[in-house]
Amino acid sequence: MTRWNDRDLEQIGTAEELDLRSERADGTLRDPVTMWVVRADEQVYVRSVKGIDGPWYRGTRSRHQGRVDAGGVRQDVTFRTADPGEYAAVDAAYRDKYGHYTSIVEHVLTDRARTSTLCLEPR
Repeated sequence: MTRWNDRDLEQIGTAEELDLRSERADGTLRDPVTMWVVRADEQVYVRSVKGIDGPWYRGTRSRHQGRVDAGGVRQDVTFRTADPGEYAAVDAAYRDKYGHYTSIVEHVLTDRARTSTLCLEPR
């Protein structure tokens, strides 16, 4: 597994939003989807409010890779389904970063959203 370098990890982790483009089966990239992104320890995560039924999440399942843009960083990534043991740290990161959006942040902290937690690994 490739790790994020410190600069990219910091820039992505502090970016307000991330643009994610998943790769289709033929290798082309889908249109970007803008979403919240969090850093927990040395990893970067995203979630779908609609859980595994969310359209952009379903798009990540065809090749498990794509490209992200956030905080001035553009990186090809692998989408790794997070282990449930990672959920608590990701929840805390969402609360810490986006807690000031009180009525919105709760939508990424539901069981439905947790099941769609993806770890973005650089490739």
